[in-house]
Parts: sequence; C-alpha cells; structure tokens
Amino acid sequence: MAGNVKNRNLGDAKKSKKDEFYTQLTDIEKELKHYKHHFRGQVVYCNCDDPRVSNFFHYFSYNFEKLGLKKLIATCYKSQDIDLFSKNDSERALYLEYEGDKDGNHVPDLDEIGKNYLNGDGDFRSEESIELLKQADIVVTNPPFSLFREYVAQLVEHRKKFLIIGNVNAITYKEIFQLIKADKLWLGPSIRSGDREFGVPDDYPLNAAGHRIDDEGKKYIRVKGVRWFTNMDFKERHEDLILYKTYSPDEYPTYDNYDAIEVSKTKDIPADYDGVMGIPITFLDKYNPDQFEIVGITKTWFGTAAKTYPPQIQVGTNGQRSSVTKLNDGATLKLDSPPLSKTYYMVENDYYVQLYARILIRKKEV
Repeated sequence: MAGNVKNRNLGDAKKSKKDEFYTQLTDIEKELKHYKHHFRGQVVYCNCDDPRVSNFFHYFSYNFEKLGLKKLIATCYKSQDIDLFSKNDSERALYLEYEGDKDGNHVPDLDEIGKNYLNGDGDFRSEESIELLKQADIVVTNPPFSLFREYVAQLVEHRKKFLIIGNVNAITYKEIFQLIKADKLWLGPSIRSGDREFGVPDDYPLNAAGHRIDDEGKKYIRVKGVRWFTNMDFKERHEDLILYKTYSPDEYPTYDNYDAIEVSKTKDIPADYDGVMGIPITFLDKYNPDQFEIVGITKTWFGTAAKTYPPQIQVGTNGQRSSVTKLNDGATLKLDSPPLSKTYYMVENDYYVQLYARILIRKKEV
C-alpha cells in the first residue's frame, strides 16, 4: 500500500493495485517535524508500505540517525520486490529491516537493508505482521480507509504510539469518536483543510476531477478530507483558541432534540457561553483539551438525544417527497417556514432541518 490513501470510492487494498495511493514526501515532512522528540531510541513500523515507492520508508531511512531511531521495519500487502529502482512484479510479501548507516555515507544502501520474505500475504492482521507490530514502539503509515476502524483497534489493543492518515469522516465512527472523547486520539497539526495530492500507479485511471501527470509521466490525484490521526502529543495542541464572539439567542439557535446551541463555524464559538455547543467536526483541527470538554456527538448520540421523532416527510431540493425517520440520526433545528433550496422535513405542520454531524462541547472552567 506504500503510504496509500483510500477515499470513499476506493475499496480494500486486496481487491486491486489501482487502490494504491502514495503519500507525498512533503506532506510527511510537514507533519513529522512536530514529533521528532518522540522517536529517539524507538522502533518504527510502517506496516502498510511498499518499500519501492513508500515515502514513509524513505523519510525514516534517510533521517534514521537524525531522529535517533533504533530500528525501522516496513511491510506491505503482497509487495513487489526489493529493487527500489524498478518495478519487477512479485506476488510475495516481504518485510524490510533497517538499523542505520554502516559505511558512513549517510545513505540507506540496499546492502544495509535487511530483506525477509513473509509466508503469508503481509496483511496487517496476519500473525506475521502482528509479531512485527509487537517489536515496534511507534507505527507510522497510511492504512486502507475501508479498514480504518479495525486498524486503529489493533494499535490500541497493542498499546502502540501511532501517526496515521485517514479520512476526516472517521471522526464520526463510534469506535474512533470514543477514543477522541477519552483523549486517547486526536488530529495532527499539518493538515487543517482542503485536499492533498497523492501519487497513483501508472495504470490508475484518472477519473478524478483533480489530477495531473508530471514531466516524468507520473500520475497524481487530489483527495479531499484527509487528516493525520495520532496519540502522540505536540505543543500546538495545547494552544488556546481565541474567542471573540458574544452569545445571542438569535444568532445561536438551540437544537430541537438536545439542550445545546448551534455554532456553525469554529471561529464563531461565543466567548461568554458556558453551556453545551454543537460544532462541526472540523473543530478538532483546533481542539485544545485544556480549554474544552467533548460531551458527545450528534451522529450516533450514544443515547443522549432528548427527543425521538415519529415518521417524517422528507422534502428534497427538487420538491420530491418521501417518508423517512432521518431526524432521529442527528442534531435538528426547528424552523418557522420551509427553507429555500434545502432539504427539510415535515412532522405534522412543523418544519425541521437536520445538520451534519456535530461534536458537542463545552468550555472548561479556568
């Protein structure tokens, strides 16, 4: 998988090599600079990385001495061969071990990188991969998005430090959100918005809206909603968010099915409101656990919703109507009249809109 990223339209890595997305070295460097003090004397494991094209392996092998690493291990799912300078196909999975420069040229030469074949397919869930995981202190890679829950659960089970790439919507997964709420997982600092560019294999069809081919014929596409997920602390995470807005009931409506106000943008969090607030999930880009407490999330509620709605009529932007019970799945605002050009819901003679997932927060006492 080689530092591969998968968006919602990409399936399991085992299905096709067209699922392989290669993380840019610049994106890795921008994020890793915040954690350098975590790596001294540690064993780093990149367990979703084809060493031919993995910029994760490149970064750690070329910065091995600078970071003070003890060992670097990389495995991948049915990798190509060790030759980093060609693309000879091989269906045998392997793992690499690198323990630093031996000849003084400060370059990870091929004869300094241990090559070992695996009996299985190199899946991160295999017994062989788990045995390698047990040797590691920190895991840094780009796991398949389709297996993100299972991948994180394995890291937590084995009590590993980690820095991995995922889709921002993973925040709303029940298993992931519980870790965030318990302050056992948070977002990294280098990606806060927008999309990111990833390399793709030569035979990847360029159907995405954002794509390019460079002068050497290498293909790239842009993926939206990418974030770093980690349990390693960094100083920027504890910087207070400056609040300047003043609360007013007109500007901050209260949810119909929960005692909290709606704050549609992180920058609009009122400085003088001490109750529960619903805020978009991108709030976690600037979340300081010393400043705010996470109460819950509206997508799954975890039994905290104060109201259950009967069947509703959903009215789409085209005026088409259908019977649903969608309002029970999230934060709901009651309206005086139907909104223009927006999907809304009718319960008897009342009008409602459902908001995208909101994280429920309150300010901590100073």
